[in-house]
Amino acid sequence: MADRKNKGALAAAYAAKRPEEVAALYDRWSDTYDADMSAAGYRHPTICLALLARHLPRGAAPLLDAGAGTGLIGEWLKIAGYPQVEALDISEGMLAQAARKGVYSALHCLALGGPLPFADDAYAGIISAGVFTSGHVGAEGLDELIRICRPGGIIVLTVKNTLWDAGFSAGIADLEAKGVVTRAEETSPYVSMPGEADTVPSRGLVLRVN
Repeated sequence: MADRKNKGALAAAYAAKRPEEVAALYDRWSDTYDADMSAAGYRHPTICLALLARHLPRGAAPLLDAGAGTGLIGEWLKIAGYPQVEALDISEGMLAQAARKGVYSALHCLALGGPLPFADDAYAGIISAGVFTSGHVGAEGLDELIRICRPGGIIVLTVKNTLWDAGFSAGIADLEAKGVVTRAEETSPYVSMPGEADTVPSRGLVLRVN
């Protein structure tokens, strides 16, 4: 079982209502985030990395780690054969931790859910682990990720079941019907943090941009 500090931070993150609340919470949490999430058995980074490797050729560049946090995925992307990855996160404190790992080619302190200052078709692939969840980003964050991902590129994300059942699934189906994306893979629901009690399951999703 994860410790009380970790459990309290998670509860506060899920309960946050405004982007500035989320940023401040993660700034405060950044020093112990890696250790806390390890204690919780955090699975999203591993699952997203596996999905990316299955659907995007090694060497594809550049990639965007959207919601990079402290760089839990970034550490492994370079080893897995993706040499140029940029990080985006709402928290300056989390990005400061990511910067110390030296695995990102650029760091962007930005919030998902609104317009992003990147060109159309800027990225060969985007990975977003643990972002589409309670108190963070809803389906409104997906349109911009699609815009900045080049045709033929992929977006790998995790979606908490509460969002999935509250319209996210229908939104994906609508994008597919319009020919905007193709659902390349969808995992079965899984518990992202087995060290935390009563965790709502999530699923991994791979979308190919048409």
